[in-house]
Formats: sequence, structure tokens, C-alpha cells
Amino acid sequence: MSERKLFGTDGIRGKANAYPMTAEVATALGRAVTHYFQATNPNNAKPIIIVGKDTRLSCYMLEMAFASGVCSQGGEVILTGPLPTPGVAFVTHSMRADAGVMISASHNHFEDNGIKIFDGKGNKLPDSVELELERLVLNPELMPAKFGGLLGNAERLKEVYGRYIVQVKSALGHDYDLDGMRIVLDCANGAGYKVTPMIFQELGAEVFSIGISPNGENINKNVGSLHPEAARAEVLKYRADIGICIDGDGDRVSVIDQEGTMIDGDKLIGLFAKLLLARGELKAGDTVVGTVMSNLGLELYIKSLGLNFYRTKVGDRYIIEYMRANNCILGGEPSGHIIFSRHSTTGDGSLGGLKVIEAMKYFNKSLKELVEEVELFPQFIKNVMVKNKPPLETVKAIEEATKEAERKLDGRGRVLLRYSGTEPLLRVMVEGDNAELVEAECNRLVAVVKKEIG
Repeated sequence: MSERKLFGTDGIRGKANAYPMTAEVATALGRAVTHYFQATNPNNAKPIIIVGKDTRLSCYMLEMAFASGVCSQGGEVILTGPLPTPGVAFVTHSMRADAGVMISASHNHFEDNGIKIFDGKGNKLPDSVELELERLVLNPELMPAKFGGLLGNAERLKEVYGRYIVQVKSALGHDYDLDGMRIVLDCANGAGYKVTPMIFQELGAEVFSIGISPNGENINKNVGSLHPEAARAEVLKYRADIGICIDGDGDRVSVIDQEGTMIDGDKLIGLFAKLLLARGELKAGDTVVGTVMSNLGLELYIKSLGLNFYRTKVGDRYIIEYMRANNCILGGEPSGHIIFSRHSTTGDGSLGGLKVIEAMKYFNKSLKELVEEVELFPQFIKNVMVKNKPPLETVKAIEEATKEAERKLDGRGRVLLRYSGTEPLLRVMVEGDNAELVEAECNRLVAVVKKEIG
């Protein structure tokens, strides 16, 4: 496979108004997406492209630039305004559009931004298509210019979020509602600031919301799934049954139980596997999908249920690709990207929160009780800033340190070093049944990485 120049593990991402997240690249990408879908369907001269966004200040610039590119190549743009990533994917499929685009940098600081693209069924594009789009962006002469009546147009579709709200609500078991529940929602001042509270309120819950006042610069700032401290305080203050935190683009979830304890994403996946098995949606021998970062304890728990567990590369797109190819209905990452393929083509924080509540009601137990049986191994993950990203097997000191850690774990744990696909980071993960040893080996590896490439 050719080396990627623009796309990372989740679209294109970087500092807004610096290459590659510039208006110029966004315009070229708008042209490329339109040209690609014209070329793959010669009978469709005017592809329909859905464009959603989160609440970053730079979204205005990139939204208009991308839309201009689509129009200049003869496509039709439908602008949704702020809408979670899973909402954009769903609306793209629901409206029978040719492609959908989400402008967001997910959980990153507001100064960053990104662009991720879906096909007409709401699925993230495979590597081969992203590489073709890169080729078009970097070689614009490959896209013949349009003139006169061949140019495209744009419109802003109001109230489109209603379609998404109905879709998410329908995923809750029809024998349940949220009447009498007290729920704290943290919407990260992001794309879900409006729709997520509406979902839970319309199902009957008493909702206490934070992170619903975006100003263009406060997305993910001390709120959201990566910063659940404020939501935890609200759960205790209001004696809520549960706290649900989503991230800036609404595709991941963190959950807090009624005692203020954060629930690990892997524990949630274990809980969901048990729920779907009990409801007959999963059967013995079916596969639940995780990644190389998934905790070994989750794998053992899934297998104890009579299910199989498969690990993909990191990134929900790779989980989804495997799920689609193998007819799996549940997959996810420790970060809270959890995919219920019968309801969504991407991770969905609001949907994940609803499914936790469904499990509480189905088993008639508190969240604390439900997740206790999913016993995870001690796991330490540390991010190291790196100057460059050489293949790790070419850095002798790092390779030797990794082998030494594996020798000490003696088959009772795992070591994984991987570069972030969106940031200049190396993630160091060590897990095993001995917490003291795991922490020591993680710290030792971090020191070696810092010395060699930090």
C-alpha cells in the first residue's frame, strides 16, 4: 500500500489553518470527493454530499471551503450544521446521498480540526479510496474543471437532527423507557450539545446537562468523555442514576455509575456482550470485535460467555470493516467507541449510553453490580511525544527493551507500542496480572522511548 500523505487512522486531522487542515486542502478535497463519486457512477453527474460539523470556530472556514469544492466540481451540498458523527453517517444513508462528510477533530483541542468521509451507506471509506482521494487532491489536473450549468449548488437543511434523534431512540428496547431516571449528560460543548439531551428527555428521563454552551473555543475543554470530572460531581450532587459523557463529535462515550465511579470502556463492551447474548441477539460462537489495545481481561470474559473475541488494528473503522465482513453485531475500543451494527455504522456515544441503561433495566441491577463480573487486568498506557516515527523494529534500544518486558511478563501479559495515527505520539501499553511489574515495565519503556525518539 502506498504511503499516506493526508489521511490518518480517522480521516485528515491537524491544526486548523495549517497544512493539511487549510481551506485550500478542504476545497481540493471537496472537488476530489465529488469527482470520485461522479467517476464511480457515470450516470450521476451531480452527487449529493452531506456535510456536518462540530462546534469549533474553524468549522465555518472548512465547511464553506469544502462546500465550494463540491460546487465547483458539479456536486450538490447539503449542510446539516452541528450534528454528531453518527448522525452524519445516518443522515447520509437515510437521504440516499452519495457521500457524507464530518468536519471535526473529535476529542482534540479546539485549535485542531479534521475531515472524515463516509460512503452512501454511512460507512467510513476503505484505505484504497482514501488513497485515491489523496492522489486527486495532490494532482488536481486529474479533475476536469466544470463550467456554466455544470457547476453545483448548496443548501442548508434545517431540523435534520430530528431524523437522527428518532433513529437513536428506536435502538432502546421497546419494552423500556426512562421515566423516573435521573441522568447527567456531558455533551462536551460539541456536536451533540443540542440533540443528545433531546434524546434522553424525549424518552422520559430527568436530565441534568453540562457541556451544552459551545462558543467555538470550549469544545472538550474540561468537559466530555476525556474530562468526566465535572459530570462525576454532578452525578453525586443530583444523586443521579448514571452519568453519560460524549466527546466533541459524539462518537464515543464514558459512563459514570451512581457512586461516581468511571466505568472502563472494556467493561462496557463486556456488559453489552452479556446483554445481547441474554436477549438472543448474540448466540454461542458469535464474535465480539475489539482491538490490539483491548484488555486481556475483556477477552477472557467474552470467551467465558461462549463467544469469540477478535482483535483488529486500532481505530473504529477497522473494527467496523471486520464486523461488516464477518456479520458481527458488537465491537468497540477501550476509548468508548462502541459499535452496535444493527443500529449504527459508527461508534455512537448517545446510543452507547442508552444501551447501558437498557442493560440496567433488563438485569434489574445497578451499573456497579453489572460491571463487577468483568475483571480487567492491570493495564498502564502512556503517551510519549515523539520527534519522528521511524519503524520501531529499526530502533534497537526500543526493540530490546520491549523484548525484555515481554520476558519478565512471562506469558502472563502483553506489551504493545504503537504510533498515534492523528498526533505525534507513541502509545506505550503494558498489561498483566502483576500491577507492580506492569507499571514498572511501562515506565522503563517510556524512558527508553523518550531517550531514543522523544
